[in-house]
Amino acid sequence: MTQRIGFIGLGIMGQAMAGNILKHDHPLTVYNRTPERTEALREAGASVARTAAELADASDVIILMLTGQEAVDAVLHGKKGLLAGDCRGKTVINMSTVPPTCSKEWATKLAGHGITLIDAPVSGSKVPAEQGTLVILAGGTEEAVRAQEPLLLCMGKKVIYCGASGSGSSMKLAINLLLGIMMEGMAEAAHLAERSGLNVETLLDAVASGPLSCGLFQLKETMFKTGSYPVQFPFRHMAKDMQFVLKAAQENGARLPLGTELAELFSPDTDPSLLDQDFAAVKTLLEKA
Repeated sequence: MTQRIGFIGLGIMGQAMAGNILKHDHPLTVYNRTPERTEALREAGASVARTAAELADASDVIILMLTGQEAVDAVLHGKKGLLAGDCRGKTVINMSTVPPTCSKEWATKLAGHGITLIDAPVSGSKVPAEQGTLVILAGGTEEAVRAQEPLLLCMGKKVIYCGASGSGSSMKLAINLLLGIMMEGMAEAAHLAERSGLNVETLLDAVASGPLSCGLFQLKETMFKTGSYPVQFPFRHMAKDMQFVLKAAQENGARLPLGTELAELFSPDTDPSLLDQDFAAVKTLLEKA
């Protein structure tokens, strides 16, 4: 039987991910706190719920793609949240980036309501979300993850099973730590090259022509050439995630010298004008300093 899918959170990533589910002919119901963001999906054939509880009633599997733990808590436990609807026997897939401790706590609490929780954040930003080529990092029981793998592959090119509840969230933080280090390293290299009288386009050509070439740098190439950073992965989201990384390091006794420095650059308290630019705009911090 075809599963009825509910999708909550239609931001930069969620809009594209929900659209890809619809393209695979799944019955889809969407909900967003800002109703205007549901219009394009309504026109494409999705149903629109007025509340999260109404979406729960209409769905067998519910996907969350929200900004963080506070937003997830509000959707789960709010006055007209998911738990106010019919959720027993259903699966919730949280694809939001949250601390692993939250994923573990929610899995336990939701199990008490007869709900299976999968934590499945993604590796990838706006363009892979649009192309359906995200890498999905899944935690929970392997049986539950494998049962939903066909659905997850509507949004991504690969599902990586990471382990028990919270493992997907832990993997996401490790991946985003590396992502931040790579981006800031590229920004430093470009900054040094420019200060040394080199053309940044020549630097990018040198990087792309050798073993340092990678998809991340290709995605950001135009940004470094122009000094303009239209958002693919918001600076504010990397800043939030880096605080989660530091907390996870403290909880697990991990030493992260570069991560600690990085969290000072990717900080929620940085220049507000940077927060809604792409996280590659970290280069502007080096230029201002």
